[in-house]
Amino acid sequence: MTNERPDTDGPDAAHRIPEGADDATVDALGKLSEGLEALEHARGLLYGFHRLTGTADLAIGEAVDLFRQAGHDDVADRIERDVVGRNVIAGRWTFQIVEDYDDGYWSVVRDAEREAREQLVGGRRHLFEARMKEQRRTHGAPHHEALPADVGEQV
Repeated sequence: MTNERPDTDGPDAAHRIPEGADDATVDALGKLSEGLEALEHARGLLYGFHRLTGTADLAIGEAVDLFRQAGHDDVADRIERDVVGRNVIAGRWTFQIVEDYDDGYWSVVRDAEREAREQLVGGRRHLFEARMKEQRRTHGAPHHEALPADVGEQV
């Protein structure tokens, strides 16, 4: 006896491979999704770089004030002139790097991935992973259910 209802012993409708989509297509979409996931991670790191660089610039600005209070105006003047508010790369602060990445690369890849899914599998996401889950899980075993217990068939 299994712990799963017959209508939930498999992926929900949003994660079933549609009629006419072959394994090679699902594999290619899975690899494209993997690339997008890596870009999402890179984007998170880039935003972390943006935030940490801004935090550093503000802290260095506070250090300038503290050097002045300690009577080290020459040190404060040099750091303020050479470091505070400095471009990270030629002509750019980190927000400009983030915007260029978002607009010129990340969004283009996101759009390409979405358009490929829409064209080839009706927009369904994570079909590669859903197929892998079905292959790897132990059907009928506890903690290997296809869906949460409170989820029925979804269209």
